[in-house]
Amino acid sequence: MRLLLNLFKLRIGVAIALAAVAGMAVTPVVTPGALGSWQAVVVTLAVLVSSAAAGAFNQYAERDLDARMARTRNRPFVSGELNHGPLWLWVIGAMTAASVLAAAFASNWLAAFYVFLGAFTYGVVYTVWLKRRTWLNIVVGGLAGSFAVLAGAAAVTPTLSPASIWLAVVLFLWTPPHFWSLAIVYREDYAGAGVPMLPVVVGDARCARVILGSALVLVASSLMPALHGLGWVYLAAAIAGGTYFLVTCVALVRNPGRGTARTSFRASLIQLSLVLFGAIADTALRG
Repeated sequence: MRLLLNLFKLRIGVAIALAAVAGMAVTPVVTPGALGSWQAVVVTLAVLVSSAAAGAFNQYAERDLDARMARTRNRPFVSGELNHGPLWLWVIGAMTAASVLAAAFASNWLAAFYVFLGAFTYGVVYTVWLKRRTWLNIVVGGLAGSFAVLAGAAAVTPTLSPASIWLAVVLFLWTPPHFWSLAIVYREDYAGAGVPMLPVVVGDARCARVILGSALVLVASSLMPALHGLGWVYLAAAIAGGTYFLVTCVALVRNPGRGTARTSFRASLIQLSLVLFGAIADTALRG
């Protein structure tokens, strides 16, 4: 189980799948019964499997980088627990294809296309094209989470609602300050591996200021779904999570270092969890 959790990055995958559920939840039903319970489950699992495939490909493609970083040198392709051979590319490809086809079967091809785009963005655009080249890697990579929200929303109706679009924007804006906080914690690792994460390029202090600015835009955007149908439950969750995240970001600016960066990183997880669970709970309580 530990091996699978590590290889497929299932913790991240669960968060991505939850984003798809939130996308379904905030999308008004145009045609009653268009998306049944079993279909919603299949689409959610499709997003989870596609995310897992992208996570496995990330580790397959980055074995050389992972071997140079203390945080990742025990990953299975580096440690030898798994053979770094072409068979894994077939497995990853089959998982991706199966998830896309399952989403198409359970809902529609637009939702399936978003499922594919989420995996492609993380696996190819972020991992292969951008990560080793530019500090903008994680900015563009944030689209992977956005596509999960859009996949869930499109499964309900191909016409995206304003609330689902704003929630996708929140996922896009959330990823950079979340990951840059972690990158400060492991800046020496990234520098040693030659990966141009933002704190490596501009230093911890300047990166902390960028994180705070990004978090301000993120929190402001997270309130927008309340103007498009979501109620007080969502708004309270978004305000609580956003306030806590901003407090930790201010502390990071005042004292840029590994301890405050780790706290900011964890706060970002709480903020996203409150936004997603708040969206789901708000729509569930309102029937």
